[in-house]
Amino acid sequence: MTQQATFESEIKSYKTKQNDAVELVRVVSDLWFNQSIELVLFRNQLIDRRVSFLLNLHRTTQALTGTALRVEETLKVAHAISSLHLSPSRIDIGKLALKIREQGVSDKDIAAFVGGELSGAKSHQSFDPRDVVLYGFGRIGRLLARELISKSGAGRQLRLRAIVTRDKVDAATLEKRAALLRQDSIHGDFEGEVDIDVDKGALLINGVTVYIIAAGTPEEIDYTAYGIQDALVIDNTGAFRDEQALSRHLVAKGARQVLLTAPGKGVPNIVYGVNNERIDTENTAIFSAASCTTNAIAPVLAIVHTALGIEQGHIETIHAYTNDQNLVDNMHKKSRRGRAAALNMVITETGAGNAVAKVLPTLTGKLTSNAIRVPVPNGSLAILHLQLDKETDVEDIREILKKGALEGKLVEQIKYSDNAELVSSDIIGTSAAAVVDVPATIVRPDGKGIVLYVWYDNEYGYTHQVMRLARHIAGVRRFTYY
Repeated sequence: MTQQATFESEIKSYKTKQNDAVELVRVVSDLWFNQSIELVLFRNQLIDRRVSFLLNLHRTTQALTGTALRVEETLKVAHAISSLHLSPSRIDIGKLALKIREQGVSDKDIAAFVGGELSGAKSHQSFDPRDVVLYGFGRIGRLLARELISKSGAGRQLRLRAIVTRDKVDAATLEKRAALLRQDSIHGDFEGEVDIDVDKGALLINGVTVYIIAAGTPEEIDYTAYGIQDALVIDNTGAFRDEQALSRHLVAKGARQVLLTAPGKGVPNIVYGVNNERIDTENTAIFSAASCTTNAIAPVLAIVHTALGIEQGHIETIHAYTNDQNLVDNMHKKSRRGRAAALNMVITETGAGNAVAKVLPTLTGKLTSNAIRVPVPNGSLAILHLQLDKETDVEDIREILKKGALEGKLVEQIKYSDNAELVSSDIIGTSAAAVVDVPATIVRPDGKGIVLYVWYDNEYGYTHQVMRLARHIAGVRRFTYY
């Protein structure tokens, strides 16, 4: 074949891939917006993604599959799912496509195979949608608003109904709130519509009315006056941290449960995927989603501890600076945090070691921890120095982590990366709680000491963990296939 003929063949091949990706976008959108069925590719989101993104995402599946999945393969799975008319679900078409490839399922049998794999969706317990109130509208609050609206699933899951702030509700304040929701310096523009309704005192997000409620205290609010019933209140303020303070939310009419987006005292601290099955959601009303760092390290520690046993360890967190720190040198109640955040590395304390023990009691007393705030606005790194009970090597650790990212109950939490060029900005926008940097893994010569590097988007990844936990405690539990 001549060079010209080869070139023309390559162009034709890529065009075919593009056309398949265009069709995949259509099927993914139709399933989500009309049937509340969310398709993902090895837990990577596919909703509202561009063709080029999907093509590149398929290329990166090679780290898990050996040979990268083709769009043609996943499109066949998507078409098969579309014909099944399932209940609200979250389905990994990458996992299905890989099984089809490994088992040599023919094209004519794909529909039957997929139907068999997803048969559990037919008997999955149905649920009623739940109203959600965001108490506070800072960094996590705004990301939650974005995700709640874009993941509303035709209104059949969690429904954002109101946002509570301390500001007076007028045209100027509403517009400022809308602007902060539309644009974000780190996470980019919101891919949706945000308008204001001054008469209602509300934001209109993708055409849905979300009331802005001004309140000085939780007790004074009557959510039922806004048509809100049995609401899950997600507290993003950090002002209320213990059971007594958080219970003030339950005094408000129309509130039923409370979820704190920070470590809590005297309330269940939950890392979704690790210990969420231990909580009684029927008889418990107040929960904590723990911290972003705890959500990043607990899943990885759980995997390693189960496979090899952890005798002891130290966690060093290299954390992005936060709004708690000063932009320029000034007074601060905590040591060192008063120094300019964007100019200094700042040693500070973290309760991550003790917090992990609340989530994984078998590690109580085995971990120490500390943190360094560094001059980046988002994207953090946890370095896990672990002394193991069993000997291991680099290849063994890689297989353990790959299996954890591909199979079992922590596949949403752990992302496996073999990218030797990975840096902190690459993590931004990652929905997994933890991204394991496999090429950076170190194993001591005796095989019992290891160092793992775990990246995490301390805003976006944590927000998705909060969303997963919110669905769980609210009883909005979809059929999932991973």
